[in-house]
Amino acid sequence: MGDVTRRGSAAPGARADSRSAAGLVGVRALALAAHRLDRCRSIDEVAHVATSTGIEVLGARHVAFCRIDQDTCRTVVVEPPPTDPRAVWMARASYRADDRPALRALIRDRASWVAHARTVHDEPTVPDDPDAGDPVEVDTLRELDLATAMAAPLMVNGSVWGQLYAVRGRPGPPFRVDDIARAEVLAALVAGAVARVDLEAQVRHLVADDPLTGLANRRIADAEAEAALESGHETCIVMCDVDGLKRVNDELGHDTGDDLLRSVADVLGRAAAALPGSTAARIGGDEFCLVTVGRRRAEVADVMAATIAAFPLPHGAAISYGIASTAVTGSVSARHLFRQADTAQYKAKRARARALRSLVPAAADPAVTAERVLVAATAAIVAAQSGVVPRLCAFAAAATETLGGSAWAVLTRRNAAEPPSAVARGGSPAELGVESSTAVVIHDLWQVEIGMSATAATGEVVATSLDALAAVAILGAR
Repeated sequence: MGDVTRRGSAAPGARADSRSAAGLVGVRALALAAHRLDRCRSIDEVAHVATSTGIEVLGARHVAFCRIDQDTCRTVVVEPPPTDPRAVWMARASYRADDRPALRALIRDRASWVAHARTVHDEPTVPDDPDAGDPVEVDTLRELDLATAMAAPLMVNGSVWGQLYAVRGRPGPPFRVDDIARAEVLAALVAGAVARVDLEAQVRHLVADDPLTGLANRRIADAEAEAALESGHETCIVMCDVDGLKRVNDELGHDTGDDLLRSVADVLGRAAAALPGSTAARIGGDEFCLVTVGRRRAEVADVMAATIAAFPLPHGAAISYGIASTAVTGSVSARHLFRQADTAQYKAKRARARALRSLVPAAADPAVTAERVLVAATAAIVAAQSGVVPRLCAFAAAATETLGGSAWAVLTRRNAAEPPSAVARGGSPAELGVESSTAVVIHDLWQVEIGMSATAATGEVVATSLDALAAVAILGAR
């Protein structure tokens, strides 16, 4: 008679065939995952491939792709998404290695871990059973009524970048050595994809992004404009210029000027976010642009006006901008559309300068004017860098702007007998046909020339305020 197999058990050959078949499925799934990961172009794509493959290879109920940064673990993707409110809450939480010994060991030893809340017979594991794994992880499994969990580190450039976390529900066999091995192979494939995607992102950033602001650069702006025009939809280009950047650089230093440029980038980024499909870019220096496609000019103008009003720039700087649209110009080249927007921006800048000068009424009250000069210039002096020249420059620029002037200068002389020579100048030349005047303030060997609108209030109270501010700027620097 042939061999008889008892009911409820399997012959050794059957068990071996079963393990062989399962191993073959796992190898095929890992090979397929390698091809899919090679096509990923973002971390999100890598995460979805990793979790879906983990479910198949590990026979898991859920697989999570996690990021570990500064000893804190957060879940990026869970497949399939949990429905149990407790599991949903835990998937959204962040975990510190100080609170999770298994996570701490994974980071420190760069090794996988496994924990069991149920035995192979679906019975609860004994408390303090060393084979059950870390007690904190075991308690988590019991809270969620799960059987077993494991995690494998994602090693990128020699450091723990994240982890793959998998769980099995009840009834289900505990994760064993073979499962850990498959998880580690999958983790190695995923880590390689993460490293490649991260490197590609860095290269794209170097090629396409402005390093100071993080916006797109001129090359990308040109390409986006060409693509927008080829689409046939209405295309708008907004050219922007920063009013007051030179003054900020001269008075407060180039680090503050860089911060101002980042603030401009933030404003443009917000405008682009309000106009989906748009691209914000820094052309160079203090020039920025916004390229929109499929958006009406009126909508673009409303968004720009609202965003600039909602997020004013620091240090009294402002954004002048001009808009050019194919709805107005018709079919033109990208270069022509940029040129039209630049022309509109230049006109807006000059109009803003005229509007600022007109803010000083013809019959301005000298006392009110003196108070405004004191407030603006005192704030500028306090914010200026140390030293007599930076403080006097800040005073001159603030006073000139408050009095509606165009240009200012700071001069000094070696002794009272010599004529003064300029050490700093700022502002912009007065427009042709626009009347202006200059107030001269002398203190010791220093001389400050402050531009004034022809309609600005003058008189003893204003002159006294300017004299006092010059003294504060000079004496406070000593």
